[in-house]
Amino acid sequence: MATLGDIAVSAGINLFTAFIFLLAFAILRLQPFNDRVYFSKWYLRDLRSSPMHAGAYMRKFVNLDFRSYLRFLNWIPEALRMPELELIDHAGLDSVVYLRIYLLGYVAGGFFCSSFAQLLHFVVWLNIIRPVGFIHYP
Repeated sequence: MATLGDIAVSAGINLFTAFIFLLAFAILRLQPFNDRVYFSKWYLRDLRSSPMHAGAYMRKFVNLDFRSYLRFLNWIPEALRMPELELIDHAGLDSVVYLRIYLLGYVAGGFFCSSFAQLLHFVVWLNIIRPVGFIHYP
């Protein structure tokens, strides 16, 4: 049976890998050579042009504006305020699905915390968990 330490290590590893994937997404999304992947709908509408045709050689492949790395998550609050149809038109269906999963995580997290608090209260009330050093005499 898994101990509390095992569960904590597993949760820590999952949170760390989720953070690494989010960081990799944020860095790769900002690179000019990935424009056609992340902004393909804008290319089809001629709202964006390829960075490979203009500018210095290094700027064609690597984003050297470090301020853009500091605000890489600013799109999430703006996307949450947009109506779904406008967001589908602007960014695509995958963005809407990602935001729904994101919001579902908040709702499920709230239910988990509420359920855990109620369950813990019930378990303590039944005296199943005893404080450390508690001696039970039959």
